[in-house]
Amino acid sequence: MEPLLKITTIPIKYELTITKARLEYSNSKAEMVASRERGGFEMESRPIKVKLDTYNARNSVCPTTMESVRRSAQEGRQAVQEATAAYAEESAMLLDPNISNALDIINQQRAQVPTGDFGLTFLPTTGPEIEWSNPDLNMRYQMDRLNFDFRIANGDFEFIPGDVSISITQMPDVEIEYTGGPMYVPPSAADFFNHSPVDVLA
Repeated sequence: MEPLLKITTIPIKYELTITKARLEYSNSKAEMVASRERGGFEMESRPIKVKLDTYNARNSVCPTTMESVRRSAQEGRQAVQEATAAYAEESAMLLDPNISNALDIINQQRAQVPTGDFGLTFLPTTGPEIEWSNPDLNMRYQMDRLNFDFRIANGDFEFIPGDVSISITQMPDVEIEYTGGPMYVPPSAADFFNHSPVDVLA
């Protein structure tokens, strides 16, 4: 007797997609930056300087009030010293017992006409004081400068991990098919019916 049921098992179907891990490197560009520093020319000139001092020369011709007072004080001091020396000398002569006619000698000395230098001078008695400084010339020249700056950035590494993806294309299933004919109860009833399949679509 043949089996009345046909059982068909449909297995699952799936697709397995594997992406390998990889390491990617992105290169960066190098840059060069150039900058320019301008030079220049500088010149510093210092001309000659003359310092002319005519203070003493002017005072020898026409002294100022302060200079006149100073000279008068100096001459007065010198006159006092000379008079003191003369009076001391005359006093010593008057006290000397060996000189009988001291007054006559003193009168003769005072009546003498002065001899020698009478103060004849050329004016001004001194010249001006002259000082000077040497001229100076400084020149500085600087050429232009070019500066180069290289900027090199490091490359970037990127790690992309692997991936496993599963996609199911067919689900598992079990198909049961009845392969036998119709069963009548009682079995003798099959003789009374003309067995033909009923067309359910008609």
